[in-house]
Amino acid sequence: MAADPLPERTRTILAEIIDMLVSVVGDELLVVGEITCATTFNDDLALESIEFVALAELLQQRYGPSVDFLGLLAEKDIDQILAMTVGELAAHIDRVTVADQACAS
Repeated sequence: MAADPLPERTRTILAEIIDMLVSVVGDELLVVGEITCATTFNDDLALESIEFVALAELLQQRYGPSVDFLGLLAEKDIDQILAMTVGELAAHIDRVTVADQACAS
């Protein structure tokens, strides 16, 4: 059995993102199938722009203003946005919040 390549902290963030997605999109999201690090926002979840905005608000409420999801999207070209995965977002949040904690210390 292979070890989970995600650090525990990133797994926790991933679970929190999934909970936020369910609150934004609704329980019908759960019938799509398991949401994993490889799940894409566009092809797999088919999020609409208003859902991206709602998710961004929840992320900032939970993790603070440094987790600027819409800013992260603005840095990407259209192909990168379409291919972005839930795992990429979790890793981004992990990096940003670790950096914030280091600055606060």
